[in-house]
Amino acid sequence: MKKLLNRVAVLAIAGTVSMGAQATTPEEDRNAFNKLYKWRFSGVPMEEFVNGAYAIDPIGRENWEAIEEFPPYEPFIDEGEVMWETPFANGKGYKDCFPDGPAIAGNYPHWDKEQGMVMTLPLALNQCREANGEKPLKYKKGSITNIVAYTAFQSRGQVTNVVIPDDDPRALAAYENGRKFYFTRRGQLNFSCSTCHLQNTGMKVRTEILSPTLGQTTHWPTYRSKWGTVGTLHRRFTGCNKNIRAKPFKAQGEQYRNLEYFLTYMSNGLELNGPGARK
Repeated sequence: MKKLLNRVAVLAIAGTVSMGAQATTPEEDRNAFNKLYKWRFSGVPMEEFVNGAYAIDPIGRENWEAIEEFPPYEPFIDEGEVMWETPFANGKGYKDCFPDGPAIAGNYPHWDKEQGMVMTLPLALNQCREANGEKPLKYKKGSITNIVAYTAFQSRGQVTNVVIPDDDPRALAAYENGRKFYFTRRGQLNFSCSTCHLQNTGMKVRTEILSPTLGQTTHWPTYRSKWGTVGTLHRRFTGCNKNIRAKPFKAQGEQYRNLEYFLTYMSNGLELNGPGARK
């Protein structure tokens, strides 16, 4: 009976939120997600979802908490601080682009009306570099993770608050495209993001618990034991596409930025706790 109810709930939200159904507002989408996860994991406080699968996996959580005693991402934070404090060749630096300081992760992603697109933190950092004559950093790993790790660490405790402005229909279109990406099946395995992280959340693939969608954007960049280093959210998107035998999209391309916009909106109200550590 419980399995049947679970399937009915999943089909209900998929029918409500997916393309082809009656249009819903972003806030209705978010409320539907919250209600489903509250029902599916009734004993888990909402604020715990920032911890991903460890919110629903007590055994994995013990191992994760032990790792967090000596976080493997600390050297990357230190390197990022050096990058933040070091001027560019022209004498300016990140501080000139972001005068309010390094605690800026809570401002992203956001809709950039002037450029007509979703602006993410890595993209904003690279635009800062290019505006000052520096080469852009690669978006999946390497130096970009250092500066993003530092800003994420400085931003811990900020509350996710993605806004979709109602005075620019392009912003809502970007959100809806991100939502469509989330529910669209692709690849040889014919999986969507929702297949793993909505419909089958809490179940195992091999030895890993499938994490909830709620909170998925709060803890990036992340040190993954599998990678042996810190990687960005869009690197993870790429890995997910490869796992289902689908051709990945370009990191920081429109598809992944819109997906990030949608996913982060779903986590509105949750605190940022990056960088993180995962398997």
